[in-house]
Amino acid sequence: MHLTFRLEDGACVSEFTPGENHQGYPGVIHGGMIYAVLDDVMANWLYLRGARAYTARCEIRYRAPAREGEKLLLVGRQAARKRKLVEMEGTATRASDGEVVATATATFVVIDEKEFAGV
Repeated sequence: MHLTFRLEDGACVSEFTPGENHQGYPGVIHGGMIYAVLDDVMANWLYLRGARAYTARCEIRYRAPAREGEKLLLVGRQAARKRKLVEMEGTATRASDGEVVATATATFVVIDEKEFAGV
C-alpha cells in the first residue's frame, strides 16, 4: 500500500488514495482494504513510539463507501493502556468533504513491555 506514517498532535496520521485494484464492486473500495489501512495507522502509532505489538482484536464500523481515486485521511491514536494491552482508535475520513468513511477500535498486545515503558 506504500503508506507513509508520521506523528502529529499525539496521533499517527497517513493518507491513502485507493486505486482500481482496491475495489470490491466497481468504483467502491473493498472493506478489507479499509480495515487494513486502519489497522496499519493504529499499529504505527505504537511502532513510531518504539513499541512492537500485534493486533489482538479489531472492530470496524463502515459509515460511507470509499471510492476509487478519492484520498482518505487516516488517523490512529491511543484510547487507553493497561500494561501490555493498548486500546487504539482509528478513523478514515474522505479528504474532499470530511465525511467519515470508517472507524475502528482495536486492542494491541505489546511484545516487549520494557521497551514501551516510557510511553
